[in-house]
Amino acid sequence: MKKIIFFSAALFSLSLSAQKNAAPTKAPDNWFNLSYSTDGVRGVGTERTYTDLLKGKVADTIIVAVIDGGVDYTHEDLKDIMWHNPKEIPGNGIDDDKNGYVDDIYGWNFIGGADGKDVQYDNLELVRLYRPLYNKYKNRDATSVGPSEQDEYNQYLAYKTAYDKDVNTYTGYRKTYTFLKSYLRDIASQQHTDSATFQNFKDFVPGESYKKIHMILKLTIKTEDDYREFVKGIAEGETEINNHLDYQMNLDYDPRSIVGDNYDDVNEHYYGNPDVKGPDALHGTHVAGIIAANRMNNIGILGVNSAVRIMAVRVVPNGDERDKDVANGIRYAVDNGAKVINMSFGKAYCKDKAIVDAAVKYAEAHGVLLVHAAGNDNKDNDNSNNFPNSHYLDGGVASNWIEVGALSWKSGKDQVASFSNYGQTRVDVFAPGVDIHSCQSNGGYLDESGTSMASPVTAGVAAMLKVYYPNLTPPQIREIIMKSSDKSLKKKKVIKPGEKKKKIKFGKLSVSGGTVDLYAAMQLAATYK
Repeated sequence: MKKIIFFSAALFSLSLSAQKNAAPTKAPDNWFNLSYSTDGVRGVGTERTYTDLLKGKVADTIIVAVIDGGVDYTHEDLKDIMWHNPKEIPGNGIDDDKNGYVDDIYGWNFIGGADGKDVQYDNLELVRLYRPLYNKYKNRDATSVGPSEQDEYNQYLAYKTAYDKDVNTYTGYRKTYTFLKSYLRDIASQQHTDSATFQNFKDFVPGESYKKIHMILKLTIKTEDDYREFVKGIAEGETEINNHLDYQMNLDYDPRSIVGDNYDDVNEHYYGNPDVKGPDALHGTHVAGIIAANRMNNIGILGVNSAVRIMAVRVVPNGDERDKDVANGIRYAVDNGAKVINMSFGKAYCKDKAIVDAAVKYAEAHGVLLVHAAGNDNKDNDNSNNFPNSHYLDGGVASNWIEVGALSWKSGKDQVASFSNYGQTRVDVFAPGVDIHSCQSNGGYLDESGTSMASPVTAGVAAMLKVYYPNLTPPQIREIIMKSSDKSLKKKKVIKPGEKKKKIKFGKLSVSGGTVDLYAAMQLAATYK
């Protein structure tokens, strides 16, 4: 799922009450693998499971595909658990295994060109749908539209409304960040430094233009670390805003020529290149680490399940993934042996749902489980679009699909991540997704939050069931995870995602009304024949 931008840390709309009431503590180390019964935090119980249930048990090794923006296969905590295509000879420029993909050693990149170039930025799907209609109707009004064009013209107007609203919002963000950068420059200038410190911030005497923002920030920035985080947030926020306006929402930008495929041919499968890392593998590397970071090397972090091999399939740019690439990514993973596929991405608009549905059905027919992040827009997926999803255009529902919302490490009313999507019929279960410590591209580790993190936690659990009980089918694994989920929060009231105070019973946020519990899932799996 796309990176969340927490603008409130730097905007005038900063909620002082939320800042004051924020928990002063940080997430416990390795919290997503801990257990509520033994550690007091609602992880999935991985450590307890290894200690109590798995001694002496033999695990099969399975392939878990990470369909994402790229995976750093050289990372110290991932290099030993990456899938290596056993029939392919690295770097010889030959399709040794005759699967249609040359030198696919670690997986495949569907958003790269045969010349080795890669797509880093792309439009949102809204823009790709809007562009041809914009070009057709931008200089026309309703009086010039004939009956045969009316439906298309109405769609154009709907896209235009959504597009203009988004661009206007982000243009406002850009103006605010420009102002905040000017504020930071004024601090440095007044204090005669090129690199202002917290002390410079405290000593700053603002002019009229900056009095209000300085007063607000003095109430929330109390340490050097706070100040550095604020400065970092301004820089990162500005970058995200510029990328959004300059690439994601730019009607004049279309990078697909880099790939070199016939984009309109949805039956085309063999394009791309073997560069599964790509230009920005932070997100996919973090996801892969959650699933399977090496538990035996005494460095870094502990993945949920290292008895797997990670296959990297790159389809997600900085922007919205394309349905053709998603469908081909699923098919590639299935054809090359994956048994579990993690998909931490999503979008509000869809161009070719039918081809994605067909790929999901293909996975379903071949016994492959799909685990998908529910989204980070604090929306009810029962009443809003979130693609891809398990509901087919023909009215059926995929039996091999788990949709996952995000849980916080905090207790009480703050148990659910404030950003998480939810849905009593469209989101299956919740799993840890806030302040998750995992691998960072090009080495190191960092904390990330999102349903993007909750999904691989669940994928790791699903893979654990499969490696110890290899005869389990995807519908059975889904059923076990749902039935064994911890229901102790079901009747508890939590802050509804997207709200400041309004509460809702936790059980109304998902189908199961529970949180993923590996310990209970393994016990239940043992009863399946």
